Parts: sequence; structure tokens; C-alpha cells
Amino acid sequence: MRRASQTVLYTSLFFICFGYFTYAATNISGTPNEYLAWDDSSGWWDLYINNTVEVQGSKMVGYASSTIGEISFDCGTSPSGNICHISQYGICNGIGSTKDASGGCNDATATGDLVGYAWNDVLGWISFSCHNTEGVGTCTNDWGVKINKTNGDFEGYAWSDIGGWISFNCANSGSSCTPYTYKVNTSWRSTSTIALLDSAVIDTQSVGGATLNSITWNGTSNANGTGQQTYVDFQIAVSNSSSGPWDFIGPSGTGADYYSASCEASFKGGVNAGGNAPKDTPICIDPAQVKNMRYIRYRVRLRSNLLQTDTPRIDDIILNWSK
Repeated sequence: MRRASQTVLYTSLFFICFGYFTYAATNISGTPNEYLAWDDSSGWWDLYINNTVEVQGSKMVGYASSTIGEISFDCGTSPSGNICHISQYGICNGIGSTKDASGGCNDATATGDLVGYAWNDVLGWISFSCHNTEGVGTCTNDWGVKINKTNGDFEGYAWSDIGGWISFNCANSGSSCTPYTYKVNTSWRSTSTIALLDSAVIDTQSVGGATLNSITWNGTSNANGTGQQTYVDFQIAVSNSSSGPWDFIGPSGTGADYYSASCEASFKGGVNAGGNAPKDTPICIDPAQVKNMRYIRYRVRLRSNLLQTDTPRIDDIILNWSK
């Protein structure tokens, strides 16, 4: 019996998926009636007019305008500038987030669940969530202000001991949009940044075709302080022609998923339950999908964390095939 020979190809690269973003002064919608909240005591809150309110992955910054003065959402970007040395308050993005002395939000998870306190000279402290750790008791009704992950609409209510409930959407449960239609909308979404990299055509030089066994990557894929993981996974395309066609597929045999399971977990290839292809570990490819093909290409998908502050880095990709 002749043993099949194996070939290992190292492809070196330096690739980082990272979101380089230049935010506008505000990412609140300027469409009429899409930047307004309502308070029975102070009337309309305008989150667009000052051009300062911005939803970020870790927090909400800037200040709104109202008939009773500005409502400040962040001690670092108040109408008086950075006053965090006086009072560390603000609205963080994600339940469990807490403000630090510099105005940052520790352990923010970018889920769109807003927590913390805003400030107004008339209303005083304004709580954005029953999950705040002081002054509002337990979450018996799970009230608060949230951002819809699909369309960016604010939903729910904030609370002021002086002003009562502040509504951020006329369609809140139990509310009516008659006679006034209003809401606050942002272009921010709770999502990762994704980058795709397709390889050049790789010639196995096997006229009779080869079978791709596994793919291994070297580099870094780190969890940040919140435990949010960055991700790397793969799709494969094969052909007996150097010009293709190139159909990139995952374990299902379609473009709907990506290979990420280690060979130890699945020798026929699969999707890792954690979503990330472990580094320095062979990721097996279903041989039924890639056998007897001379030419190979791979597609690597790199995803940042939700905060868009951390990203994978790939230094080398290693393909192992048998002739």
C-alpha cells in the first residue's frame, strides 16, 4: 500500500481587522421627530440640536436641550466641558457597566442596554435603568432605556424623582403615538466589525487532484476586559481550473457558515460552539467537499469585539493537503 503524501503550505501575511472610524459630532438621527424624548414636567428633550449626543460602544456622550436647560449624559462631555474630577456620572452601554474617575465605562458590553445617570440642574439625577446600583431599588419591572439592535430606535423610559418618567419612544408599551409621533433614533448598532480576506489561487501541482485536510492560523485573537472575544473562521473554495469558478463554502456546503471547529472536535469539520477557530490548531475541512481538486482558495473572516476596540491579527495561514 502506498501512503498518500501530504503537503503543507505556509502563507505569511500581516492582516488586522480593525475599525478606523471618524465619528460625526452626533450619530442621532436628524430626521424630524427622530431625535425627541418627552418629559411631562419639562416637555421635549432634543438630542440632535446641540450636535453633541453620540452613542458609542462603551457609553453615551454629549448633552440634550430642553426648556429647563441641558441634560448631560456624560461627565466628560458636559456643557461645561470635562467635569469628571467633580462628579463621575454618565450613561454606559451595557448592564453591569460602571463609571470610573476618568469618565470611562468599565465592563461595558455594547448591548444597547443603557445604564447610569444623566444630570439636569432642575431635575437632578436622571436614572436610565432599574439595574443602576443605587437610588432605584430592584428591577421588579425591568424598566429602563434600551436601543433596538435592529433599527437603532431608543425604547423605554428614564426616571427622575422630580420629573417622573421620561419617554424615549411614543410606541413604548402602553403608550400611544397620538397625537404626537416621536422617538430617538441612532445610527449606532450593537454589532462587530467584520472583514473578509480571500487568498490568491493555490496550486497543489497535483494533476489528479488533491484533498485539503486542514487549515491552521497563527496570530492573536484576544478577549478584552469585558470577556468579549474576537473571532477568526474560514471558508474554502476548490476547483480543477485555475480560473475557478470559486464558491466559498463552510461545513454545511453553502456560504451560510464558516469552518471553526478543531480537528480534535470534528475530523470532518464543523462550527466551534464558541464561534472562533482556535489559533495554532488544525481546523479540519470536510474531505467530501474538497477532494480531488488541484486548486484551492480560502476566505478568512475576522470579527472585532462588540465595542470595536479589539481585533484579531493573523500572521500565518497553513494549509495541509494530501495527494
